[in-house]
Amino acid sequence: MNIHENISLKKLNTFGIDASARYYAGFSTIDEVCQILSESKFVNSRKLILGGGSNLLFTKDFDGIVLKNNLKGIELVKEDVDHYFVRSAGGEVWHELVMYCIANNYAGLENLSLIPGNVGASPMQNIGAYGAEIKDTFYELEALHIQDKTIHKFNNAECKFGYRESVFKGELKDQFIITSVTFKLYKKPIFNTSYGAIEKELEVMGIKELSIKSISDAVCAIRKSKLPNPAEIGNAGSFFKNPEVIRSKFEALKTEFSMIVGYDLENGNVKLAAGWLIEQCGWKGQRFGDAGVHKLQALVLVNYGNANGSEILELSQKIIASVKEKFDVDLVREVNIV
Repeated sequence: MNIHENISLKKLNTFGIDASARYYAGFSTIDEVCQILSESKFVNSRKLILGGGSNLLFTKDFDGIVLKNNLKGIELVKEDVDHYFVRSAGGEVWHELVMYCIANNYAGLENLSLIPGNVGASPMQNIGAYGAEIKDTFYELEALHIQDKTIHKFNNAECKFGYRESVFKGELKDQFIITSVTFKLYKKPIFNTSYGAIEKELEVMGIKELSIKSISDAVCAIRKSKLPNPAEIGNAGSFFKNPEVIRSKFEALKTEFSMIVGYDLENGNVKLAAGWLIEQCGWKGQRFGDAGVHKLQALVLVNYGNANGSEILELSQKIIASVKEKFDVDLVREVNIV
């Protein structure tokens, strides 16, 4: 176990922000992280659990200890007539878990292909894309309580999943380290091509017979065409959530902005496309020094090289203000500000 001091986090966050941690340590076992947490100098210090660093914006150095989750392992733990139950350690790369499931014909995660980050962070955000969310296939997770160092189990209901939300972003924020997640996957695939872009991409690919691999391939192709690769340009994917408005608000907006994009929700409200709102305010492709808005997807803020977190945060604040002024709609950041 090595604890490092004053370590740069630039290569450990997908925005590529050059912030540093007062202390930094990786852990590959639960005993290892418990040992670190028990050290007297860390008992009352700030703690940040780091996975893939794909949903963070560092606006300053972190005056505490950053703990990198390196727990590994994927296994089939049980099955029933219709399902496979697959458990993954929290430090596994999310897309590698998806590829493992596709290779073994475990269906249910294919629409979530190529989402950056690690498995442990996936239920925290209730990650989702192309008509699917973690909550759809989530079975349970195990998490280490940071204070008492005991393992707790959480089922689907106990996680209190919402749109890019869970209990771990609310009342239990910063209290647990997610050590493993178990998914309830299908033996007989339920193909989800409800997102029009998937069906169109499958046509382009010439797919005649659907499979979970073909859907994954289509999703990967769409994501690569729209979203910048963090290895090439710093970003955290979608920076903002798609805002939800009541139907009467949507109808009023549609009267004034006939091309506004909205999706009906089960609760009767309408989800607006944040990217469309931002684009209508003129932000798409704008650049201010090394901070900017991606030229192909207005939802994505980017670091062209040497932007700092405060510059990207300031840009997001200006975008929020302009959308509020033009549409009277409140944008909320999806990315966690540190």
